[in-house]
Amino acid sequence: MKRHANAIWKGSLTSGSGRLDTQSQAIGDLPIGFKARFEDETGKSGTNPEELIAAAHASCIAMQLAHMLAENGTPPETLYSKAEVDLQPAEGGGFEIRSSAITMIGKVPGMEEDKFKEIAAKAKESCPVSKALGAIEITLDARFA
Repeated sequence: MKRHANAIWKGSLTSGSGRLDTQSQAIGDLPIGFKARFEDETGKSGTNPEELIAAAHASCIAMQLAHMLAENGTPPETLYSKAEVDLQPAEGGGFEIRSSAITMIGKVPGMEEDKFKEIAAKAKESCPVSKALGAIEITLDARFA
């Protein structure tokens, strides 16, 4: 199985701009630019690679955990997953992604919270996006709502 996304960029890094779309068209003709990546903390001026990595990580872990909870005989009623990707200046110049902090809040009838945390930790390790992000620190705060 392969998935793809397309980006078109015009101009230099700081004064240029681009557009992004995905194979599914769930993200279509979305603006990308320097301001959205490095200057606008509100996130209102477009998306950026780090936000997209965070989206991929949050959704992957939620889906992995939902599967593992169902296999345990305790399917979730609700899972809320947030990934916060940290982009910082790198030694020697440029930038680097240093971490992805996952918050996982669940509502799982018939399950003890300690067991939820245990299965969530396994989901964090086995999620394909977590594996792809193996070069960075990944933390997990798992708890019930």
